[in-house]
Amino acid sequence: MNAARYIARRGIMLVVSSPSGAGKTTLTRNLLEQQENVSLSISVTTRARRASEIDGVHYRFISKHQFEVMRDTGDLLEFAEVHGNFYGTPREPVEKALAAGRDVLFDIDWQGTQQLYKKMRDDVVSVFVLPPSAVELKARLERRAEDSRETIARRLRNAAEEIPHWTEYDYVLINSDLDKSFARLRSILTSERLKRVQRPDLEEFVATLLADLKMLAP
Repeated sequence: MNAARYIARRGIMLVVSSPSGAGKTTLTRNLLEQQENVSLSISVTTRARRASEIDGVHYRFISKHQFEVMRDTGDLLEFAEVHGNFYGTPREPVEKALAAGRDVLFDIDWQGTQQLYKKMRDDVVSVFVLPPSAVELKARLERRAEDSRETIARRLRNAAEEIPHWTEYDYVLINSDLDKSFARLRSILTSERLKRVQRPDLEEFVATLLADLKMLAP
């Protein structure tokens, strides 16, 4: 039999969540740049496209009616409403990537993660990124120089609501050192690729292997 057919595997849905300022964006960007066979899940959204955004790269921008149709027909793996706008993950491109053996990276919150668990738990590997301390989290938000004091305060309050959900994740990274955290994130992906039974023909492969062994050593 052709041995090459056995090297195919089903991809992994790698979910990375964190409170704002914990370093998730940098970690996931580095992973996409440095790790082969990983693509970012592109969400659909009903909000208006910003001047710096490209349709199909940052988001797929759709109408509210289109979103509602996708939601009501089960074409979204997860969805949420944020500040009056809707966001969601289309099922079809994720399914195609997984079937082709590509890993898909999800930058979503704990609520979206719970929805993925309900739909495709066996395919999901989840990682929660924690800041080293509350003081450092606030300092990182302030160093961005992007948000007002009120926005930073709101992000800190949101963090206090998000962090208790760390127990719902498969792995937790305390991001005190970016390089070390990134190395651990890569190790998680490598380990999960190796340990999870993702080849749909694995049982057939083992059966053939055992039959061949009996022929070689009757």
